[in-house]
Amino acid sequence: MPGMCVASDSVMDPQRIAPDEVKRRMDSGEAVVFLDARSAEAHDKADSQIPGSIHVPPDDVESHLDDIPKRGLIVPYCT
Repeated sequence: MPGMCVASDSVMDPQRIAPDEVKRRMDSGEAVVFLDARSAEAHDKADSQIPGSIHVPPDDVESHLDDIPKRGLIVPYCT
């Protein structure tokens, strides 16, 4: 299974992370936020979303900056 990109505490240091590592970190109690980076159109047409994820369309990031936590593991995803 392909990895996902991750934003760590260092804003300028994105990394790839495997889904099993995300699960392990969630199971350990670490704060994990899923960031739905699909366009508004793709998001609206999707059959599902990850519960609790934050939708931040790529063409509207600036207006959603306050919605994104400043700490913890942030896992952006798109389809």
